[in-house]
Amino acid sequence: MSLLAKFERYPLTFGTTPIEHLPRLSAALGGKVQVYAKRDDCNSGLAMGGNKLRKLEYIVPDAIASGADTLVSIGGVQSNHTRMVAATAAKIGMKCVVIQEKWVPHYDAVYDRVGNILLTRLMGADSRLVDDGFDIGIRKSWEDAIQSVKDAGGKPYPIPAGASVHKFGGLGYVGFAEEVANQEAELGFTFDYIIVCVVTGSTQAGMVVGFAAQGRADRVIGIDASGTLDQTRAQVRRIVDDTAALVGLGRAVRDDEIVINPDYAYPAYGVPSNETNDAIRLAARTEAMITDPVYEGKSMQGLIDLTRKGFFPEGSKILYAHLGGAPAINGYSYYYKDDGAPTRPQPAAISEPRESESQETLPPLFP
Repeated sequence: MSLLAKFERYPLTFGTTPIEHLPRLSAALGGKVQVYAKRDDCNSGLAMGGNKLRKLEYIVPDAIASGADTLVSIGGVQSNHTRMVAATAAKIGMKCVVIQEKWVPHYDAVYDRVGNILLTRLMGADSRLVDDGFDIGIRKSWEDAIQSVKDAGGKPYPIPAGASVHKFGGLGYVGFAEEVANQEAELGFTFDYIIVCVVTGSTQAGMVVGFAAQGRADRVIGIDASGTLDQTRAQVRRIVDDTAALVGLGRAVRDDEIVINPDYAYPAYGVPSNETNDAIRLAARTEAMITDPVYEGKSMQGLIDLTRKGFFPEGSKILYAHLGGAPAINGYSYYYKDDGAPTRPQPAAISEPRESESQETLPPLFP
């Protein structure tokens, strides 16, 4: 029986997401392990979908029952979560206020006008830019936004960053674990490891609880992208405990069942390293699978590096949880502007003039 049987769910996704074998990526990594992806990036028709919708399916019934008229949430400028809250509000006919804090030290000229934030605005959300820096905890700017809705006569429904510390925030990824078990029965094999990105915590925490019920929570490897490991680990621990109690797991989850690897979060949250960008390129060029610089690129980097280092025993089957987030890559275009460009030298006739020259003193190109 499902651990989620007693919980109401509002359908926002297409249902079970596909598991895709990635043979060219597996071969590029030496062919000693086989890599698969569970495509939660393709889980819905709502504004390009993503992992937050699994969570929101269990939150929406509570929001509707509360009599709220406005969903209020928070994230960074290129937040996948705020995009999905805006999409959910549009779908269920509520208003939406989202705080977009300056969590990322990234200064692409169009960073606050493309990708996730563009879609958020397009769906009618009141998107409020705030200069405060990165923190996965409860934020004053969010509390102020909740109060502003009340002051205007509305009834807000608060959804924290990533939906993570919401009482129902971990349920969706308990369901993910149960879904994987059903798909493994159809595939005829069991995955040895599951790779997932972790920042605010409820995606991995839900998986840990769901896979703990199957006796293999320690095979879920969280790849930290927060750069604040102690805070993230503490938050995952809290969500695991709360979710386990909520679903009636029946036992405590041990600390050694919560595995978080901190090695790939550098140089900062939301800033891709050269290795992250190389991982994004490899996934794109072998499988046309697009990952983003903030989350999936870093978990893909972790998967690639751990495989190359021999962390996974030969013959392992690895499931990469693709959580979505590709729209954010539009805010990072400078990193990829020369990809695929020819490298032949430019003709001298069309080179830029030197500073000591003016256009008027140069000889004509076509005398």
